[in-house]
Amino acid sequence: MDLKATTYAVEDAIATISLARPHRSNAWTGRMHTEYRYLLDQADRDPTARMIIVTGEGKHFCVGGDSGALEGHSKSGSYDAGTAPDMVTPGTPDIAAFSQDFAYHFALSKPVIAAINGAAAGVGLVLACYADIRFAVPGAKLTTAHGPLNLPAEYGLSWLLPRLIGGARAMELLLSSRKFLTDEAHAIGLIHRLIPAEDLLAETRAYARDLITRVSPEALRQSRRQTYLDFHRDVGASVKEANALLSDMVKQDDYKEGIKAFLGKRPAKWTGT
Repeated sequence: MDLKATTYAVEDAIATISLARPHRSNAWTGRMHTEYRYLLDQADRDPTARMIIVTGEGKHFCVGGDSGALEGHSKSGSYDAGTAPDMVTPGTPDIAAFSQDFAYHFALSKPVIAAINGAAAGVGLVLACYADIRFAVPGAKLTTAHGPLNLPAEYGLSWLLPRLIGGARAMELLLSSRKFLTDEAHAIGLIHRLIPAEDLLAETRAYARDLITRVSPEALRQSRRQTYLDFHRDVGASVKEANALLSDMVKQDDYKEGIKAFLGKRPAKWTGT
């Protein structure tokens, strides 16, 4: 695919997807959504990539829907996402609910870290929330943004945000659509770590490299899969699957390697098997 709104690179087993419309503060468009889905799928399928980082070029992460597109919806009296019906759906198709917009993050086999380098509003905040881990610069503005535009909470954020920060806090942010800073987001647990802008990507990559080194690929894949499935099921089903996975994973080569590395007090050499 010819990339016009994003960039993509794989280095040291880390795939980095950058939203690349800095002249428009990385405002979201149908083209960007199409490219983003395509690149997530590429990263998930790439055997040389173990982790995925999503960030923005310039001073912003993503300020939400492009104002030109928003005005177009108003003039036409209808919503047009600007995407084709044959877009790639990243990740495994096993869970039907995970095929919907942005919920496809849950179907990936590799962790996604959002490196929030600046303001994130509307769909930009949605994207950040669907990442598994969120690092951000201090003092950046965040907002759900939808209320003053007479729009609903977007892309399942009304389902996801309460699960990330609790119902009461999520309700206030969803009802008010107020602006809040990444510092507050860190205090309430939405942001995992605040990092100065000049160090954001380097520290995010260092964190990703640490996971790649210490944690087996299968443990990462199954841990995130279990967590997102458990959002939808009862504790008994969770325990039953955990026991089945335990029986399967102790037979794998990486379990033997993990034990040898632990006993030998050395880094493991993961094979993904």
